[in-house]
Amino acid sequence: MRKLVDINRGFEFLDDPALPPAVATQSLKDIALANTLFGGTRAVLAEARETFAQQRTHGLRSLTLLDVGAGLGNIPLALRNEARRYGIQLQTVGLEITHAMAVVAQQNDLVTLAGDARALPFPNQSIDVITCSLVLHHLDDADALLMLRECSRVAKVRVIVSDLRRSWLAIVLLWLVSFPLRFHSISRHDGMLSIRRGYTVHELRTLIQQATQCNARCVNRIGWRITASWNPVTASNNVSERYAPAIT
Repeated sequence: MRKLVDINRGFEFLDDPALPPAVATQSLKDIALANTLFGGTRAVLAEARETFAQQRTHGLRSLTLLDVGAGLGNIPLALRNEARRYGIQLQTVGLEITHAMAVVAQQNDLVTLAGDARALPFPNQSIDVITCSLVLHHLDDADALLMLRECSRVAKVRVIVSDLRRSWLAIVLLWLVSFPLRFHSISRHDGMLSIRRGYTVHELRTLIQQATQCNARCVNRIGWRITASWNPVTASNNVSERYAPAIT
C-alpha cells in the first residue's frame, strides 16, 4: 500500500511489549502530562462537547464510551467529568494492547480490557462514542485503516480521533521543554518521533475516507494537535460483524 505520509517511521520504545513496566508507566505519565499541558485532552473535550450537547437535546442522560489506547485513562476520566456538566452519565471503558498496559489504566479507576484495536471485541453499533487519542500515528497505513474501520463499525453516535500535527517547530519545542518537565529519555525520543509521524488535515481526512467512506470533520487544534470526528454510517462500512475475545 502506498504510504500517505512518506517519512521514516522509526521505532517508538512504547510500542515494544518487552519494555519494562516501570518505564512504560513513566512514559504514559509523561504523555498524560503532555496532554494536559499542550492541548491533547482539551482537543478531545472540544470535539466531545458537541456530542454531549446534542444528546442532551435529544433527552438522553446516559452514554457509553470506549477509549482506544487508554494509557493512564486521563482522557476518558476527563470526558466523564465533562459529561456531567451536560447532565449525562458517561459509562467509560478503555482498551489497551496488552494485559499489563490495561492493568495500569485500571489503577486509575477506568475499566480496561486488553484487545486489538484492529478487531475490536464489541458488536456492531454497541457503543455510543469511541475516542482514540495518539494511537493512529503508531500504525502503518494498512493497520490504521483497519482500526478506523473498526471504530466506525462499533460506534453508534460518534467517533473522535485525536493525533499530532506534523511540525519541525513542534519537535524542537518538545525537545526543549522535555528537560524542565523531567520527561524520561524514552518519552523524549518517542515524543519527537511521534510528531514526525503526525498528520495534516488533508492526510487524516483522506485516511478516514478510505477506511470508512465517511466525510470526517478535521480541525487543527492548539499545541500542534489535530482532531477528526464523524457519524458512523453502517451501510457504508461493508464490514461483517466480528467478535474477538477480551482479556481481562
